[in-house]
Amino acid sequence: MKKIKNLLLFLAMGTCISNAQIMNNTNVNTSVAPLEQLAVSQNWDKVFEKSDKVNHRKVSFVNRYGITLVADMYLPKNVAGKLPAIAVSGPFGAVKEQSSGLYAQQLAEHGFIAIAFDPSFTGESGGMPRRVASPDINVEDFSAAVDYLSVQSDVDPERIGILGICGWGGIAVQAAINDPRIKATVASTMYDMTRVSANGYYDADDSAAKRNANRAVLAKQRTADYREGRYCRAGGVPDTLPEDAPQFLKDYHAYYKTARGFHERSGNSTDGWNMTSVLPFMNFKFFEYAGELENAVMIVHGEKAHSRYFGEDTFRLLHGNNKELHIVPGASHCDLYDNLEKIPMDRIVEFFDKWMPETE
Repeated sequence: MKKIKNLLLFLAMGTCISNAQIMNNTNVNTSVAPLEQLAVSQNWDKVFEKSDKVNHRKVSFVNRYGITLVADMYLPKNVAGKLPAIAVSGPFGAVKEQSSGLYAQQLAEHGFIAIAFDPSFTGESGGMPRRVASPDINVEDFSAAVDYLSVQSDVDPERIGILGICGWGGIAVQAAINDPRIKATVASTMYDMTRVSANGYYDADDSAAKRNANRAVLAKQRTADYREGRYCRAGGVPDTLPEDAPQFLKDYHAYYKTARGFHERSGNSTDGWNMTSVLPFMNFKFFEYAGELENAVMIVHGEKAHSRYFGEDTFRLLHGNNKELHIVPGASHCDLYDNLEKIPMDRIVEFFDKWMPETE
């Protein structure tokens, strides 16, 4: 049994392959994947105004699966030395020119280096086919952003945090569970995409019969997609809302389908995810080890947000005096996308400053 245990430990931990081994075996390639040369817009095409308090540039980095991610980097002006850094993404189905870019620019105004990145398979980032989501790869995207930030000469690698919005709030918490380099995490107006995919809103479809019915429909769609050689899209926010649309759908429409938040690369603004993207989220459960997350987390939700229960239930899973739940009075889910009068940016900055303090 001891030999078996040692073997399993070896397989789990792995070992670095020496240069000599690589030289002797040309089939071994342990290199990080090269950056893909992608078509990236150099114009200011955000849905928010450019700040005169920060500098901005496009950057790229590669994740562990070899997908090149494109980000907007926001840097505070007239600040020297190694700075704390934040990686931002979300909402789920949005692009960096929308809410995440606004948050990143605001954080840079407060002295952080901040990047807002497009997830794998979306926006200006790489990966084929387009508009595919993955609970594993998307968690990895956050860690890949930490990889990138941790080796920048102007970043303090001991002061890196992440911020996820909407569905990417849940993904951010899941990333922090797995990656202790993430010193502090903020989840704003968060969804648990694995829960809502498997159970529906408010767990109304939480039954084996309903999940199996959904699986059957999606499996049939996989066959149809492969036969046709193209992926059927699920559709983003509808152009025209039915009269009986719930308020949260009206709120989504007011953001994604109007000049306030529309962007041509955003799936939520256009034709949505590939229909079968939901499958892995139905077969995966976030937060199983949430109680083991030692680093700081703040969950921010609007008092009137339809999604508030995701944040409150996730918060109950967290342990330690460095966890905080902040409810914004009167705010809806989408208020925390771009309403700077409702987004508690000062509170978020205080949280990052507290749990990512400057060291001597």
